[in-house]
Amino acid sequence: MNRIVRPVSGVLLRRLALASIIANVAIVVTGGAVRLTASGLGCPTWPRCTDDSYVTTPEMGVYGVIEFSNRMLAFAVGLIALATVLAVLTHRPRRPGLLPLSIAVFLGIPAQAVVGGITVLTNLNPWVVGLHFLASMAVIVAAYALWRRIGDPDGPTVAAVPTPLRALARITTGVTVAVLVIGTWVTGSGPHAGDHGAARNGLDPEAISQVHADGVFLLIGLSVALIFAFRAADARRATRAAIVLVAVELSQGLIGFVQYFTHVPALLVGAHMLGSCLVLLAALAVQWSTRERHPVPPAPQPTPAPEAQPVPA
Repeated sequence: MNRIVRPVSGVLLRRLALASIIANVAIVVTGGAVRLTASGLGCPTWPRCTDDSYVTTPEMGVYGVIEFSNRMLAFAVGLIALATVLAVLTHRPRRPGLLPLSIAVFLGIPAQAVVGGITVLTNLNPWVVGLHFLASMAVIVAAYALWRRIGDPDGPTVAAVPTPLRALARITTGVTVAVLVIGTWVTGSGPHAGDHGAARNGLDPEAISQVHADGVFLLIGLSVALIFAFRAADARRATRAAIVLVAVELSQGLIGFVQYFTHVPALLVGAHMLGSCLVLLAALAVQWSTRERHPVPPAPQPTPAPEAQPVPA
């Protein structure tokens, strides 16, 4: 007897997409915990934990447990992404654009894990560690796009603000990405290498930190400009998104300055990594607020044929 597969509701689909965002942010934070506790080589090889075992051993101590736990979390994140793909496939009616985004999230997780494996095999090369972080951020972008697409109607996309303001929002998003990239260079020059014997990238910590700070000032300036520009255009949704972005940026900047002047304590570095994810999400929210989708217009009803007139005898 064939079992009937019930279609997944839109509410469940959106919750799965949101869970995927949260899970990918969590793996960024736990990955930071691996580095900040010097557990980056707790499992000294990949994909196995040791040459003879796929799991941690008692001899590896707490460092092995921390590193192995982060690897196991990647499987949980992958399961959520797989569940989201299956939910998209079983949703009725089929919605355009959801399947490619859900597959991108799902495939991005093993790709991110491979980059993580390369970081281990290269003894925590700081450039590869930075790429590992950025790969996670790319998956977060795809997961956010999927979540927003699920919540939108399937009709055409229209601009919610004038074209110059959409361009300014795109520039702000680009500067956000640049600040995140430069932030990985700062991390690669700093003291938290993930292991006591790991190399640093050779950049001057003070000089690259200043470049990063300059990028942050530029980003905040652009974001404040967005608030006034959106308000002048009477784009209320976009204005609220820009205000949230500035609030997140100021909080993240405060954490960054405090950690710099307190010699980069591990706890604040972890908070700064979480803040990086929130800044990216807030910037994406601004980008999405500049456009909106309208519902699909109803199909035109066929015009009834005129009644046949009787033929006179």
